[in-house]
Amino acid sequence: MSRHAYRAALLHALDDPCRAPPDAAWAYQADGLLVVEDGNVTAFGGYADVAPTLPRDTPITAFPGKLITPGFVDAHIHYPQTDVVAAWGAQLLDWLNTHTFPAEQAFADRAHADEAAAFFLDELLRNGTTSALVFGTVHKTSVEALFEAALARNMRLVAGKVLMDRHAPAALCDSVETGRADTEALIRAWRGRGRLGYAVTPRFAVTSSDAQLAMAGEVATAHPEVLIHTHLSENLAEIARVGELFPDHRDYLDVYARYGLVTPRSVYAHCVHSTDDALRRMQRAGAAAAFCPSSNLLLGSGLFSLRQACRCGVTVGLGTDIGAGASFSLLHMMGEAYKVGQLAGETLDPMHAFYLATLAGARAMKIDDKVGNLAPGKEADFLVLDLAATPLLARRTGAAATIAEKLFVLSILGDDRAIERTYVAGQLAHSREL
Repeated sequence: MSRHAYRAALLHALDDPCRAPPDAAWAYQADGLLVVEDGNVTAFGGYADVAPTLPRDTPITAFPGKLITPGFVDAHIHYPQTDVVAAWGAQLLDWLNTHTFPAEQAFADRAHADEAAAFFLDELLRNGTTSALVFGTVHKTSVEALFEAALARNMRLVAGKVLMDRHAPAALCDSVETGRADTEALIRAWRGRGRLGYAVTPRFAVTSSDAQLAMAGEVATAHPEVLIHTHLSENLAEIARVGELFPDHRDYLDVYARYGLVTPRSVYAHCVHSTDDALRRMQRAGAAAAFCPSSNLLLGSGLFSLRQACRCGVTVGLGTDIGAGASFSLLHMMGEAYKVGQLAGETLDPMHAFYLATLAGARAMKIDDKVGNLAPGKEADFLVLDLAATPLLARRTGAAATIAEKLFVLSILGDDRAIERTYVAGQLAHSREL
């Protein structure tokens, strides 16, 4: 048995702050001890309480002044769009045609996909993200490259091949038949290997025909262990286009519902312009939303209402949405979510933002029995955060009176420099010093 303990301040979320009182929503130990055995957490508590219970030969690594948290969970990200981060452009539909589609065509080349996947995953780990729900491209090889790289790093990752058979460049269109064959082959080959999962991934209603959406629903139904990952109500022009293409449907969500794509395993990116009625239908189905504040701001898509989603009972995770999102850092996304809330007249509590970046994302991805917090029995994906990574960060966190204040400072001033170490299943996967 491999056992190791880590001493630092400890913080993790226990429940949704929308539904639980503050003292039941999170746990904090100013001087804590995290115990890991064979890649799993076996204890989380105060040092004075946990240390005497350990065998005398248990190694303890101390991180004075540091904060240990669960690894971040990115609920929506596109790995093939890494090279269009910070691309200037218009709003969503123009941005796809100008930047995204040209970049994604390069993933027909396996060597390019391998290089991009390795960079992408290393960037996630450098920013403290240990689990993610990821879009590939229409190319089967893009997902194979990503899964091979994630398997080598032992990351808990869910991904899928994009399905598109219309309103996109010919080089990025599959067909109902090839989309089904590739998706089925990828599920057989990769789902359940290591810590990998699969998501049936129609890009969005605009780029899939009725027949392809029906096929996606059939495949998802035939494989109840896979997720469904797509976009919903991101941009007003997009929503209008969906209305033109599907005039007989109640709304955008109903397009997916007609084809069996609204389920407890569905994760919809954005949902910026969703009505209460649509959100309540999502809640009844058990579907989740991914809040992508940086992307929504960059593309001018709108302001997601977390308060509305909470009122309707929808599970909401936090996503970077690389490459319209401007950073791989979920610390940064916590700060961007706060700014979106300020513009919408909804002040976001820093502890709620932390929940969005950890346990909420795991719940959206249906992996919260494995990751998302550091409860005993969970996989030991965790971070060592340096609250003094920069002079300004040190000055501001040093003056903070509560852990909530420190978290807020981290969300506004923090970036990859605050991630001192990233551990995956108890093993060091990234160190800022190496």
